[in-house]
Amino acid sequence: MMVFKKDTDKVMMPTKTEMDVLQVLWKHGPSTVRFVHDKLNEQKEIVQYTSTLKLMQLMKEKGMVDRDETNMKHIYTAAVEEDKIKGNLLGRFVDSMFDGSASSLMLALLDNDKTSAEELQKIKELLSKMDKAK
Repeated sequence: MMVFKKDTDKVMMPTKTEMDVLQVLWKHGPSTVRFVHDKLNEQKEIVQYTSTLKLMQLMKEKGMVDRDETNMKHIYTAAVEEDKIKGNLLGRFVDSMFDGSASSLMLALLDNDKTSAEELQKIKELLSKMDKAK
């Protein structure tokens, strides 16, 4: 289980569609626009190829992705670390929805029907490990 920490140095907050692209790149590694486009269309409503291309070009300008132009097909890679981006988003979420309280977030997460026995066991192990480290 990863613990995400808020990076206060350079806060980059991708939009929902930018996050969708980053998720594909983090999961599958360096990819063409066509590959990313096809994966996005598997996940949600159909979007035009040119929209995906333009989005990824804008993400390149923002520094979210890198583009290898040495071949005919341009290959894009995520230029931002998954843990940092998720940590920033999680920190912002906790600040806005739970008044900055991680314990309130955890209680809300654990107090729903989606938490499996396996997940609860992992959480217990993580807490035990953290407790021993102190």
